[in-house]
Parts: sequence; C-alpha cells; structure tokens
Amino acid sequence: MSLTLYAHPFAAFCWKVLIALYEGGTPFDYRIVEDAEGWAELEALWPIRKFPVLRDGELVIAESTIIIEHLALHHPGPLRLLPVNPDQALRVRFMDRVFDNYVLVPMQTLVGDRMRAEGEHDPKGVADARHRLDVAYGWLDRELSAQPWASGAAFGLADCAAAPALFYADWVHPIPDRFEAVRSYRNRLLARPSVARTVEEARPYRHFFPGGAPLQD
Repeated sequence: MSLTLYAHPFAAFCWKVLIALYEGGTPFDYRIVEDAEGWAELEALWPIRKFPVLRDGELVIAESTIIIEHLALHHPGPLRLLPVNPDQALRVRFMDRVFDNYVLVPMQTLVGDRMRAEGEHDPKGVADARHRLDVAYGWLDRELSAQPWASGAAFGLADCAAAPALFYADWVHPIPDRFEAVRSYRNRLLARPSVARTVEEARPYRHFFPGGAPLQD
C-alpha cells in the first residue's frame, strides 16, 4: 500500500520520520502541510492537528516515534532502526525519549519564548530550559564518548531523534566546546546522507526561524 506523510520540512519532529524513511529508501508521497487545504486534510486525519502523520492505506499513524516503529514493523528497509534483542531495543527507545524530552522540549521552550510579544517573555522558563540543556549536554557527552551513535555502533531510531534535537538546540543554546563528544556526534549526524538531505530540504524555510537562523550548518 502507498504511504503518505503529512509533515513540514522545517519541523523537528517531522525530521525524525523523514530521516527514517530516507534511511530505508521507503517510497512515500510527501504532503507538505503549509496552507489551509493541507491543514484541513491533516485535521480530518488527526484532529489534534500535529504533524507528522502517516497514512498507510486505511491506517492513520500519529507521533514520530510510533510512525518509525510502524515503518520498522511493516515497511522495513535495509537498515534495522530497532534491534531484535529486546534489551538493546529498550536502550534505543530510552535514548529516543532522552532526545525528545530533554533536548527537543527545552529547545522548543527557547524558540517559543522568542515568539512571545514584548512584555510576555518568561525569563525563568528560559533560564530553566537553558539549564536543562546544559545538564543534557553533559550527560550525553559522557554517554557518547565511547560510541559513534546514540545507542552504540549502529545508527537507529534514537539517532533519527537526535538529529533534529541537536541541530536546533545548538542554534538557540550552543553546545559548549567542552562537550567535544556531543559536538562530534552532531557533526556525524549532519554528515549522514539521510540527515543531510533533510537539512537541505528545510533550508528554504530558514527565514521562518524566530529571531533569524544563525549563519551555520
């Protein structure tokens, strides 16, 4: 059955699924949601109105991690994004949650604050988000110091999550030079063909980044 992905090239959670699809060489129709018609189609499938959403025949799958798990089960590519070993798979799922919850979420807090009107900024929320990112960077630096990818020797689901999380986090709260393992890992991610393709597809939308996108990457 044909796959249709409802997503936007600049959205971090959409990157996760796009990277997984490109890693697997999985054919799909790309429905970019950016106009009223696209939003209406998305809402008809998923009233929460959050992307990405994958339509697989009559099935509608929401949430980036669940979409990738669905792809791994029903449309597997040459690269296994989740290990067969249940303990190893659990570790991959854990690292996926680390990047979503402790890197991507505080990053979004910083981006969201940039979008607030004058007088509506949240200095404490911003300070807390920056602290959470510093703690996450430090923890990740220790975890990544002895392995090339998020969960060990193989690229997988967690790396699909790490790419957008660290890409945008470094824009709003730069990864300090002292966290060399995290910086090197981010560079490896950006050199990965599936990630590089996703970055390039998002490049025309950089003017939408609140406060302006930095002159990097």
